[in-house]
Amino acid sequence: MIQFGTNPIAWANDDDQSLGKDIPTERILREAGREIGFDGIENGHRWPQDDPEALRALLAGYGLKFISGWHSLNLLAHSVEDEKKAIQPHLDKLKHNGCKVAITCETSNSVQGLDTPLSGRVILSDEEMVDFANKVEEIARYCADQGIDLVYHHHMGTVVQSAEDIDRFMAATEAAGGATKLLFDAGHCYFGGADPENILRKYVSRVRHFHAKNVRPAIREKVETEGWSFMDGVRGGVFTVPGDQEGAVDFKPLLKILADNGYDGWIVIEAEQDPDDRNPLMYQTLGLATLKRLAAETGLL
Repeated sequence: MIQFGTNPIAWANDDDQSLGKDIPTERILREAGREIGFDGIENGHRWPQDDPEALRALLAGYGLKFISGWHSLNLLAHSVEDEKKAIQPHLDKLKHNGCKVAITCETSNSVQGLDTPLSGRVILSDEEMVDFANKVEEIARYCADQGIDLVYHHHMGTVVQSAEDIDRFMAATEAAGGATKLLFDAGHCYFGGADPENILRKYVSRVRHFHAKNVRPAIREKVETEGWSFMDGVRGGVFTVPGDQEGAVDFKPLLKILADNGYDGWIVIEAEQDPDDRNPLMYQTLGLATLKRLAAETGLL
């Protein structure tokens, strides 16, 4: 069953909490659930973090399900056993809320939150990538034993960003057992220089979560040519929603690939923008209407 969700970073950013700081939590939930009509929402710093039932009840009051949430892996700095302990409370929250996937990404050496050009990110050697992938596989099996798919988020500023990174990571995790699944993010794929349609077609059998993020190519070019950090790009408006004519990602072929391969899961608009510049209610409404129209046209619904 296809369900459509959003992420609260369109209203209140997690990494730069000055973005949207004046927007009340009640407004976020009301607009996302009652006014726009999303089925669910991902985690954000405004929600209860340590009480899974309080989280469920809060979202349910606005007709929303808890979809999942980001968990930072630090496998390049910590032991696998320590990382299993670190992820367990997150898994408990997910299980309590009926979630099917755990969104993960290695952040121990990421530049995504630093005042550092994206060009300064760490790139793993082939040997390092295999070792890293083996460790991710151990965490993925640990999650799978509890009924949760670990979906790895390829992300700007991290060790899995480019098309080559994704290929090497997916090959290495497949060789190690294939328990690791993929969170396909159209925006991060395009931003990182890959062809979203090609990447999705190649790995759709392992995709368990889909982020419908769009990219403004004019801003992306500034990020690259002027040495912006990831958060400079976010604040500058590099990301937007499906249906925005300033965006470069064509979502119709992506949804057709999902339809042709029997995708059954969440499609989430995870598109952070400065809410003072781009009204979340307007943009998220546009994004959801676009996705539902394309899903109907492609046979996904």
